[in-house]
Amino acid sequence: MTLLNEVMFRPLDPGYADAAARRAAGGAPPRGRAGAVGLVALAVVLGLVTTAAAVQLRAPQPGVIAARETLEQEILTRQGVAEELSARGAALSAEIEQLQGEALTGASADVLQGLQAEGALTGTQAVEGEGVVVTLDDTSGGLSSDDVDASSLVHDSDLQRVVNALWAGGAEAVAINDQRLTGLSAIRSAGDAVLVDLQPLVGPYRVEAVGDPDALRTSLLRSGTSDFLQLLGTQYGIRSSVTTQSRIDLPGRSAPTLFFAQPPDATVDSDAPAGTTDGTTTDGSGAGPDAHETGQEIVE
Repeated sequence: MTLLNEVMFRPLDPGYADAAARRAAGGAPPRGRAGAVGLVALAVVLGLVTTAAAVQLRAPQPGVIAARETLEQEILTRQGVAEELSARGAALSAEIEQLQGEALTGASADVLQGLQAEGALTGTQAVEGEGVVVTLDDTSGGLSSDDVDASSLVHDSDLQRVVNALWAGGAEAVAINDQRLTGLSAIRSAGDAVLVDLQPLVGPYRVEAVGDPDALRTSLLRSGTSDFLQLLGTQYGIRSSVTTQSRIDLPGRSAPTLFFAQPPDATVDSDAPAGTTDGTTTDGSGAGPDAHETGQEIVE
């Protein structure tokens, strides 16, 4: 009942009623220019303080800048060291090839031909000849963007399928963007990037295969790879092409690391490893056609 009485008989709050009475009696000064100027000054001060705080928060800290510069310098230093080591490795490989050539000066033609064939199979020998080039390109044309759909990019599995079809068609040598593939090569992905032997590649991806062009194109058709490439273009916009080249030059790569070896005339130990990790058999005969047919396949 008290609340109802207050609402009905005293609808105005006592504080408001006293202020209205003082204003009616002339006790409160009217609002003039001084009050407006005070409000404007207060707004300007608050704006300046807010702006200064925002600038201070967005300004990079000296410690963060120093850490970033240190990291950038370390990256540049490591890149320089890696380039020096790569150059030294290439020079040593060339020196080894020269010494091997001098040592095999008096060897028979059959031995030299066998070494060249094994070098082509293991990827250490540069190969040239006619063949087929399969090109795949992302929908974005190789430009990475956060807005690009992952399904419109070329994946490692797409390249694996093309490479396996070319090996099955009798390819003598295969390379992706001048990265020679061997029996130990791996085509993998790290996020949206495609890695071949841990080397990141950038599209368009050019898969080159040396061999009989007709047999390679037939293998692409029989394995369904050609239909698969058309499906990628229809559904995801991934561009692809298959062309025949009269001459393809594929570079060689450094010799693989030899972990186990055994003389060909030695007695085979039952506990000895059955083969080497680079595709060379324990009897020293090297990777032959069977190794090319089975070991060169890039497994998923």
